[in-house]
Amino acid sequence: MEKQYNLFNHEIQVHFEPRLVRVFSDAALWAFLENDTGTRFEILVKTIKADYLTHYGAALKISNDSLIVEILVHVYCDYIGLRFNRVVKIKYIQNLVNKLLERAEVVDCGERSVDSNRWVWDLLARYKTAFIKILPKNLNRRKLKS
Repeated sequence: MEKQYNLFNHEIQVHFEPRLVRVFSDAALWAFLENDTGTRFEILVKTIKADYLTHYGAALKISNDSLIVEILVHVYCDYIGLRFNRVVKIKYIQNLVNKLLERAEVVDCGERSVDSNRWVWDLLARYKTAFIKILPKNLNRRKLKS
């Protein structure tokens, strides 16, 4: 099931499967997260989990903080990769980073039974506040791509 959420005038795209949600890390998500990041992450995650419950009749077995940290770290890695490619002008390395960036464009967030690294996000969830603080304040992807 595909959903698009209009949150604060940003179209956030999410794909649902049993025990798994995929959040698209695109310009709309980045723009959505530019202001009041912590609160907006909470709104996004609660919205996703409420729709999951409605659609599947069962709760998504991922804590809010774990889901937030997984999305946040992927967004941050995407940001770093784009910044890296602006600085490093070696075509071979840029191509490699671009392949990694393509993989980071969709954040697969699954329950433990389908996501072998859920334990990592669960472990890092306790540091959610710190991760939010280090997220760059200006994530404007369009500026990074130009």
